Amino acid sequence: MSDRPRFHLAFPVHDLEAARSFYAGTLGCAQGRESDHWIDFDFHGHQIVAHLSPELCETGPSNAVDGKQVPVRHFGLLLDYDGFDALAERLKKAGADFVIEPYLRFAGEPGEQKTMFVRDPSGNALEFKAFADDGQVFAT
Repeated sequence: MSDRPRFHLAFPVHDLEAARSFYAGTLGCAQGRESDHWIDFDFHGHQIVAHLSPELCETGPSNAVDGKQVPVRHFGLLLDYDGFDALAERLKKAGADFVIEPYLRFAGEPGEQKTMFVRDPSGNALEFKAFADDGQVFAT
């Protein structure tokens, strides 16, 4: 696999310093280039860009999944179990705004996974998952 980022994602934030504190501080993302209107972050090898645009910051709709309200607009990462557990602890210690607390889905079934949703300070939803077997990511 190449060392180049696999995706690029831009999203609105209401405050660049709050975004820097969350993405660089809480999540531990390395910071890249920046201007007065945006900041690049290394999101586990992916380039994400926080763009100052407070008028676009909103939480938006959600859909019911497993009896929980999952934000329709979200992005995130697939981690291994150890990475997931470490990040969950880091987010809890930081007082993160959990939309859905970490939990195990599909226990003992195809696609067994740990998952959690948090919001950044601008209301952007992030989902983090870890599959018991990475070969089951698209299992039905």
